[in-house]
Amino acid sequence: MLLLGLVCVVMFMAAFLGVLASAQSARGRAQAAADLAAIAGASQLLPVAGGDPCEIAAQTATRNGGRLSVCQDEGAAVVRVRVVVPTRVGVASAEARAGPASARE
Repeated sequence: MLLLGLVCVVMFMAAFLGVLASAQSARGRAQAAADLAAIAGASQLLPVAGGDPCEIAAQTATRNGGRLSVCQDEGAAVVRVRVVVPTRVGVASAEARAGPASARE
């Protein structure tokens, strides 16, 4: 009986750690997608590019396994984005901001 209880506890812990690892992995994917989307969006604000920064950011987020949920052109060629990535237990989200070094907070 004790052995059965121990096996159940070990299996529960293994399942919990699997879900936790999946969530952490999704958070990393969300951050990478947000970083790349912000950079792609900010690059569209350069004088030589001339395009819609949020459209490019959304495409970049999608290509990296995420979905763009927020995109703001903050002016001074700065773009702030929020990307969500679905997981087994919900969604992981991340924010990123990109622009020229002169626009640092």
